[in-house]
Amino acid sequence: MTLIAELKDVTKVLGATKVLDNVNLQINKGEILALLGPNGSGKTTLLKILAFLETPTFGEVKFQGGTVHAKNAELFRMRSTMVFQKATFFDASVYKNIAYGLKLRRLAENEIRGRVKEALMLVKLEGFERRSARKLSGGEQQRVAIARAIVLNTPLLLLDEPTANLDPKNVAIVEEVIAAINRGRGITIVLATHNMFQAEKLPQRVALINNGQIKEVGETSDVFGKLSRNLASFAAIDNTFKGIASDTGSGTTVVDVGNNVKVEVTTQQRGEISFFVSPQDIILSKSAIASSARNVFKGKIVAISDSGSLVKLTVDVGQPFVVQITKRSFVEMGLNLNAEVYLAFKASSVQVL
Repeated sequence: MTLIAELKDVTKVLGATKVLDNVNLQINKGEILALLGPNGSGKTTLLKILAFLETPTFGEVKFQGGTVHAKNAELFRMRSTMVFQKATFFDASVYKNIAYGLKLRRLAENEIRGRVKEALMLVKLEGFERRSARKLSGGEQQRVAIARAIVLNTPLLLLDEPTANLDPKNVAIVEEVIAAINRGRGITIVLATHNMFQAEKLPQRVALINNGQIKEVGETSDVFGKLSRNLASFAAIDNTFKGIASDTGSGTTVVDVGNNVKVEVTTQQRGEISFFVSPQDIILSKSAIASSARNVFKGKIVAISDSGSLVKLTVDVGQPFVVQITKRSFVEMGLNLNAEVYLAFKASSVQVL
């Protein structure tokens, strides 16, 4: 795999605070990499260093095979574009805001018009050229900010919480744009987010960051498929529970998590333990389930989250379990709020943390 960028032992100190602490991170050419962590974890500072807007206090930054330093940072800055969480615009039209960076690069007017038109089509804002950028809705402004970045066609695009505070419609459009420019143009994207669902479905790899340190890096399926202690330590993970474990006498353990909910697991631990059940490992049915699964519960749907082709349901069985199913299954089953459903999952599907 070809690297586009690499951070080696990067530390950033601001005043008395160590914002980044000995960060080592490799970014593969053509991938989407998510930086997942809570607010204040160092995500934005890391992006600014990759955008060559800030320099590390210690450590080395490499980009496309070259080492970045004070004398050549401006040159590298032309190859990386960052979209901030809160975009700022000139008091001018959408067209002029998007075209500004291209004019600085002295492109021909015909090429500028073509690039702006293509970018607006990509973010689904065709016909917005003459509107005032400052008078658009928050979601529309974020899409203009992304259009302004992608017209530059830099090999690295950095997005800082690109869907924070957006309505579901604009979230879906922005996520669709991110995936499309990565697939269609091969642009490498580093996405900073604290949105677990977004980090689970958009990138190929995820880097967990907390307290200025990279705690774990891996393929998305690996990071979320087997919940790590690093992820559980700072994120609000669906289906993570604490309870008291006791022996069943048949080689398994029952964990009492309260409200008459007892979950059977394969671990031999005793006393207080924490465990996780992946939403994808839970079977959902409208009728009683005939299954060899050790864990079967009856409950009621109390929340529904629709995200494209997938739907997440929160089912209260005495404790809230989140289940992930396809939208097609959701429609075919005729599910809705307060519907009674059954859940089932194997004891082997329960991961003890």
